[in-house]
Amino acid sequence: MAASAPATKPGTVLFASLIGTTIEFYDFYIYATAAVLVFPQLFFPASDPGAATLQSLATFAIAFLARPVGSALFGHFGDRIGRKSTLVAALLTMGISTVVIGLLPTYAQIGVAAPLLLALCRFGQGLGLGGEWGGAVLLATENAPPGKRAWYGMFPQLGAPIGFFLSGATFLLLGEVMSDEAFFSWGWRVPFLASALLVGIGLYIRLKITETPDFQRVQARGAQVKMPMVTVVREHGRTMLLGALAAMGGFAFFYLMTVFALTWGTTRMGFTRQQFLLLQLFAIVFFALTIPLSALLADRVGRRVALMLVSVAIGSFGLLYGPLFGAGAWLPVGIFMVLGMSLVGFVYGPLGTLLAELFPAEVRYTGASLTFNLASILGASVAPYIALWLGTRYGLAQVGYYLSAASLVSLAALVLLGRQRRSQNE
Repeated sequence: MAASAPATKPGTVLFASLIGTTIEFYDFYIYATAAVLVFPQLFFPASDPGAATLQSLATFAIAFLARPVGSALFGHFGDRIGRKSTLVAALLTMGISTVVIGLLPTYAQIGVAAPLLLALCRFGQGLGLGGEWGGAVLLATENAPPGKRAWYGMFPQLGAPIGFFLSGATFLLLGEVMSDEAFFSWGWRVPFLASALLVGIGLYIRLKITETPDFQRVQARGAQVKMPMVTVVREHGRTMLLGALAAMGGFAFFYLMTVFALTWGTTRMGFTRQQFLLLQLFAIVFFALTIPLSALLADRVGRRVALMLVSVAIGSFGLLYGPLFGAGAWLPVGIFMVLGMSLVGFVYGPLGTLLAELFPAEVRYTGASLTFNLASILGASVAPYIALWLGTRYGLAQVGYYLSAASLVSLAALVLLGRQRRSQNE
């Protein structure tokens, strides 16, 4: 048997897991921001602005349908040939799709083909992200020393607030240095084209890492399965479903605090694009700060217990969604954003570690990725759309009740996961 490659230094491993998800989430979030601020005007008929916004949010949801496909595709190779090569391929898929969006002609130039091409590129983004996240989490957790798995597992999760901050800051800067006419003419393309530089950095780092110890042991035993997705569905289907439901509330929460809040704040509450992006960027700092705190808590009390506690907190926060956000003034809306994004950090930090621990190493890439992305479909893909429909017809309080209901579903799933684990150990 060939000798194992020398282990990658912990700092390199953690940076490789962080930089990849930062790039992936930057790419994903610049689309989310543009889907609210840009695409309704440039890629859809201008006769009905409200319908154009809904159509744009529908293309936003396409990526969530593509993510399970990416999970199955990249998960297959991640469990068969290794984490490293698969992570490189996923990063390229996401990066190329994002750069192409920055080159697309608009509806005024090519008509209905413009939203169709936009939807195709959005599918490519979802495909890449579907394979990226699971590999990044495994890269971190499968290299973690005993007692620090949640701490290591939170590094790829930090890519979410960092990527979001970079995307929001980019749009904010462009709004400051150019006129609206220039921004809608060509400036909106800059964040998408700039992704090429970030992808190059990510590829350089990822090509330097070695395989994880867990996968090397799977290879040494010859334990790779021929069809990881079939094995996951057949042997771990209940675990996958419960894991997805456990993560669903956190997904819904995040996109209600970002995409929906940006839509509502700029179209219904009188905030300008620049003002609300500033509020979001300020709140994202708290998102990033609470992720490490949540990891420390999760290593102390356990991943499942930590997420149960935060699910209760999110359910309670849902009752404040309408009163705080609906107030419309800077102070209550600022408090709303900070509290909400802090709770997002507490749910997001331990989530990757929890989902990775649900599956054995030989199908872990596929299992964790499918579970994560199934949760994104259930909790996030239509969340901005449903929230906009509820808020428009029944008021913001109903959006909060929707959030509370999603958190209760996650809490129930976490309880059932604990019972399942206890029964398996008996």
